[in-house]
Amino acid sequence: MGILSWIVLGLIAGVIAKVLMPGKDPGGCIITMLLGVAGAFVGGWVGKTLFHTQLGTFFDLRTWGLAVLGALIILVGYRMLFGGRRRD
Repeated sequence: MGILSWIVLGLIAGVIAKVLMPGKDPGGCIITMLLGVAGAFVGGWVGKTLFHTQLGTFFDLRTWGLAVLGALIILVGYRMLFGGRRRD
């Protein structure tokens, strides 16, 4: 997959992660989708490193699962770092 495919996959994975983990995020929807892009890269790395699996094509379920997993990891970390600093 090319870099453009990873970006599109990450944007969609960010939206899916937001649906799976609802709540108020510091930064809003745009930041969540950008975290999804980073999560897609993290998910690809996790898949190669921990599970010793090769990533498939754009429409492979394993690729999507790893991208969403990575987006959830990044989103949890982001909420832990910046979640308590909200101004009400």
